[in-house]
Amino acid sequence: MTDKGIAKLFRNGRSQAVRLPREFRFEGDRVRVRRVGAGVLLEPLLDVPAWFTELDRFGPDPFVPEGRNQPTAPVREVFE
Repeated sequence: MTDKGIAKLFRNGRSQAVRLPREFRFEGDRVRVRRVGAGVLLEPLLDVPAWFTELDRFGPDPFVPEGRNQPTAPVREVFE
């Protein structure tokens, strides 16, 4: 897959649409659109379950290891 290509712009009613080359097509029927400088960035929308599945690749290890030397937080008086 290449990282560059040329897409075709066309009008669909009052909207502008982009016809992407085959190697750039997305799954689903919606994408996230962001303006980046003078360009526009299209990103796939991950549904929440798929997003959590992506987190699995980081492994089951806890973010904060057990047994680290963390001092207890001091007790402070509440404002009155």
